[in-house]
Amino acid sequence: MPLQLKLRTIAAAILLLSPVPALALEFVAVGPRSMGMGGAGVAVTTDSLATYWNPAGLAMTQTVDIRLQGGAQVIDRAGIADAVHDLENFNTGDTSAGNLARAQDIANRINRPGATASLNGSAGLYLKGHLGEHAFGFSVADVATGGAFVSTPLQPTQPGGAGTPISLSGQMALLGLEVRQATFSYAYAFADKTFSIGITGKILQGAAYSGSTTLTGGTDVSLHDNFGKATLSSAFGIDVGAIYRPSSWLRFGVVAKDINEPTFDTPGGGELKLGPQVRGGVAVNPYSSLTLTADVDATVNKTFVPGVKSQLLSLGAEQTILSEFLSFRVGAFKNMKDAGTPFTPTAGIGLRIYAFRLDLGGGYDFREKGALASGSVSLTF
Repeated sequence: MPLQLKLRTIAAAILLLSPVPALALEFVAVGPRSMGMGGAGVAVTTDSLATYWNPAGLAMTQTVDIRLQGGAQVIDRAGIADAVHDLENFNTGDTSAGNLARAQDIANRINRPGATASLNGSAGLYLKGHLGEHAFGFSVADVATGGAFVSTPLQPTQPGGAGTPISLSGQMALLGLEVRQATFSYAYAFADKTFSIGITGKILQGAAYSGSTTLTGGTDVSLHDNFGKATLSSAFGIDVGAIYRPSSWLRFGVVAKDINEPTFDTPGGGELKLGPQVRGGVAVNPYSSLTLTADVDATVNKTFVPGVKSQLLSLGAEQTILSEFLSFRVGAFKNMKDAGTPFTPTAGIGLRIYAFRLDLGGGYDFREKGALASGSVSLTF
């Protein structure tokens, strides 16, 4: 077995099968408002999505909010998407020396260290209500993360000898965790909303995946159909958060997710224990219609790609006009633990007509061609 394959196999086994360490998985940007602002949401989210971002935010406004949202993100590293596209279009029937060299170039690009892909997504229904300074939230949601990386390096060969069709094949490993959750949040604000604290209890069903897909020249590569059969298990999770507002124009927030380290079963009989995710945020309102915000991960979080960790810095701004009839958002985020990933720009827009709200957000990595998008509809009273 090649050394590279051995190292990748060992890394994947440690990730999914080790029952001892607690692994804080990467923070997923849930909702188009935060996504449009670079993935920042800890200090600014006060609608029903605060059940995910920071339960303390529920108590910062006295509103009723009913929201349906969905979104996804794909991170392409080292140009693996373009390399796989070239693999799919490779002509195995061209037996020339030039085509053999092209096959080797495709193999080198796919096999290069760091050529991986990460996937995450979320969808759910979120509700918020209040009773005086007491606020409540409920959600039924699904948050998924995953990764893809080469487990068997591609090898270009001519099995029949020189002048015969070229074979270009290898294999990619696919790992993922889908966390289906029903949550209940409680938050309380005091000292005229100078402080708020919140807690979320989560009933979790984990669906862990471990699959693979064959990489063959001239053949389409399918990812979503090859994650394998899910291994299901249940757990309970706890999130806590706080917000401090020393003045009307300044807010600080902090959230710690999964502080009780919920554990899920994985394919092959192992366990995956989720360690706490800790993130802080700040929001500044230079004037009432402009919000500037930033989030940063205090913890270094794992991904499902061996050797790639996640510690995000998120920056964003929101300008509203005509009493929030329109909201314009811009932002950017950077994985400080992934040197090859640049700042990814994001943008979004919101429309409010009486109680109805429509929000869209997204971003695009112009260098690596990773993309993210999210949308939501809601009623806010």
